[in-house]
Amino acid sequence: MTKEMLSKRLALTLPSSEHRLDIDWPAATNLDIVVKRDDLIHPFISGNKWRKLQHQLQHFFTTPPARVISFGGGFSNHLHALAYCCHQLAIPFTAIVRGNYQLNPSPMLRDLRQWHTDIQYVDKHLYQQRAEPGYLAKLHQRYQDSVIIPEGGSQTSALAGFQELLAELQQNYDYILAPVASGGTLAGIIAALAPHHHTQVLGIAALKGEGYLENLVAALLPETHKKSASNWHIIHDFHFGGYAKSTAELRAFCQTFTAQHGVAIEPVYSGKVFFALRALLAAGYFTNNSKILVLHTGGLQGARNAVS
Repeated sequence: MTKEMLSKRLALTLPSSEHRLDIDWPAATNLDIVVKRDDLIHPFISGNKWRKLQHQLQHFFTTPPARVISFGGGFSNHLHALAYCCHQLAIPFTAIVRGNYQLNPSPMLRDLRQWHTDIQYVDKHLYQQRAEPGYLAKLHQRYQDSVIIPEGGSQTSALAGFQELLAELQQNYDYILAPVASGGTLAGIIAALAPHHHTQVLGIAALKGEGYLENLVAALLPETHKKSASNWHIIHDFHFGGYAKSTAELRAFCQTFTAQHGVAIEPVYSGKVFFALRALLAAGYFTNNSKILVLHTGGLQGARNAVS
């Protein structure tokens, strides 16, 4: 099945639009700020989830697996998107979820139940083994002929989807901003650019992980970029205490931004990126007349839950 056929089957809106952002924040007047609206690709398979999964999903049609297995937390945008795709494509799906939500399932987990997902709740210790060969071998033994997709969908095969994202752009940009959690989105953008491309790629950390996140991204990069790419950087000042952590200030910012600009954001990923953008503008981070692209990676599950 071609990408076009798959896109039609899943009712995707592609390519996503580039939306100029008119804001009155400090130092924004001499800059061209644009949002890549990947959040509008699909209500459930939006943003970087489609970019990461599209080539894997195409492969499923030529070599359909007996089952797909992946990992995430109780509010995982990745599990939500993948579960919906598997349901639509009639592929059995097992979600290995960190924590036990049986008595208090999140809205995301209720959707997974509706899509007939096999949900396996595991404790923190077992979840930490999600990338270990021995644990993965046991899963393959338990679920014969299964395909295991890493947490967040971040794997080498996911990078190609971001080449297509950059090919959709209507102009060149001096900066590209995107959130960072499992590393795949940032690695995909970097890999789609030449190692010394003039565009600076800025990752906004969505969790505590200085050094850790850089290693995740570097591990996914092609060899041509591992040592020579100097056009990317992760900023760690806006994680608000960690993954899925926020403050009243951040939540209020998300609500105000959504109301003023008609662009829905949430406090787990996209809210932190736009909050960081405002702070970086105020600090004079960007040179005058720069063109800035903010990648809205979708993933609005955080907006459906009270995030603390």
